[in-house]
Amino acid sequence: MSTTSKPPQGDPSAAARRRGARPLADIIGAALAPACRKRGFTTVDLVAHWPDIIGGVYAGTTQPDKLAWPRLPKGVESETSEPATLTLRCAPSVALRLQHELPVVMERINMFFGWKAVGRIKLVQTPLRRPAKHARPRPGPLLPADAARVTATCAPIADDGLRAAVERLGRAVAQRDRR
Repeated sequence: MSTTSKPPQGDPSAAARRRGARPLADIIGAALAPACRKRGFTTVDLVAHWPDIIGGVYAGTTQPDKLAWPRLPKGVESETSEPATLTLRCAPSVALRLQHELPVVMERINMFFGWKAVGRIKLVQTPLRRPAKHARPRPGPLLPADAARVTATCAPIADDGLRAAVERLGRAVAQRDRR
């Protein structure tokens, strides 16, 4: 029998190596949870699975914004909670069509939760919140030595069009490596 040495129990890096890579979906939920709770969503599930819930037609033109639960009078504890109001951001171009389909949308949301969680949907016609796009870094300058190396490497290519295309590719790669 061969004996294998186990890493010490207190070594967190060893546990991470054993576990391997984790899917981003498992990590992102924990990061979004505080922001979602602030907007009334007790879990990230509605926001994370919104395209699946709403369907392809409205996936890119709607976003759940806020889930408002009705307040109970002080001292009253309800066995059955009243359904919430979902504030839904939508593009103005789809608001009228979506208004007519709200009962179906509400049914799909409640089916997702497994109980009548949403009793009313309030549409707000505002631009959707999109994540900020980061500009790509501009490529660094092409050094004369790199340009000469690319030209010399591509010189044996007989076809002029192919040689020009390969040179452009070589220059782009050399510039990208300079970033």
